[in-house]
Amino acid sequence: MAKTILVIDDNNDLRENTAEILELAGYKTLTAANGKQGVDIAVKEKPSLIVCDIMMPELDGYGVLHLLRKNTDTQNIPFIFLTAKTERSDFRKGMEMGADDYVTKPFEDIELLNAIEVRLKKSEILDQKYPPSPQGLSQFVKDIKDTGVLKQLSDQYDVEEYNKKQALYQEGKRPRFLYYLVSGKVKGHKTHEDGKEYITDLHSAGDFIGYSALIEDKNYDDSATVIEDAEIMQIPREDFLQMIYSDVSIAAKFIRIITQNVKEKEERLLSLAYSSLRKRVAKALVDINAKFNTADEKNPIEISREEIAQYVGTATESLIRTLSDFKSEKLIDIKGGKIVVSDVNRLKHLMY
Repeated sequence: MAKTILVIDDNNDLRENTAEILELAGYKTLTAANGKQGVDIAVKEKPSLIVCDIMMPELDGYGVLHLLRKNTDTQNIPFIFLTAKTERSDFRKGMEMGADDYVTKPFEDIELLNAIEVRLKKSEILDQKYPPSPQGLSQFVKDIKDTGVLKQLSDQYDVEEYNKKQALYQEGKRPRFLYYLVSGKVKGHKTHEDGKEYITDLHSAGDFIGYSALIEDKNYDDSATVIEDAEIMQIPREDFLQMIYSDVSIAAKFIRIITQNVKEKEERLLSLAYSSLRKRVAKALVDINAKFNTADEKNPIEISREEIAQYVGTATESLIRTLSDFKSEKLIDIKGGKIVVSDVNRLKHLMY
């Protein structure tokens, strides 16, 4: 389905020429000869994007943007200014008010079409539902980078090798990097007051690690340790924050994903206290299996019994007894000392 673009400009020739360019490029167009008419059309039709001149009688481009950003039905529509004015103060004023981009008149057709394409791609990404997980966050940042709004991280930073049991960061320390896990596995863990350790997160290739502390500007509230030899990209804190906060709408979406993830983690930790051991172990196996295998794979779970026990929040001996029960019930198999989940569905819906 063709995207709809509203062109607001009091210059008849420029307005019609711009609309013609957009129609030739496959867009459906709406036009308005002044700012007031443009606002009315935008509220009624809710176009995919708005291209608007700044200098207009009755209601100028700034007034149009102000009214549309105040209206909940139109506040997220991408907005591009067309302007002959090139003073920095005008650019800054428009961006502070929430404009997405500027195209300076006179412009080449391709310049306008490129600006529109980037903003429409970004808008689609911001509307998309991303799962509240490190994978969801990874996909979000990758999608944003692919639009050209953010630069490619992999072109800028070296990948370091980490050995099994090597610490990535420690609880209470100040964050200096965002970590991107290229390969291997990493666990997030905390030590309880009684000295026992429990696992807060498990990370595999494609995950970003340590972002919560960076975003919230606080010390780490857990530690991260490599549990399988890993390749990890280190992105300096300042660079990462500059990239994310270069755009308010990207930052807002990013923080929503972070907040969801924190909530999900809290819910998992709460469930440790109230579920039966069998259900807790079953849920942990389902989670870990999904983390390290695709839907049709039945590969062994490559983490130790002790680490699974820490993830569940129980003694290793109790876990081993439960695993023995699961094996006899054909819920899992043991191959070469490693656990293979045989029946994900039954584990998922274990009643007691």
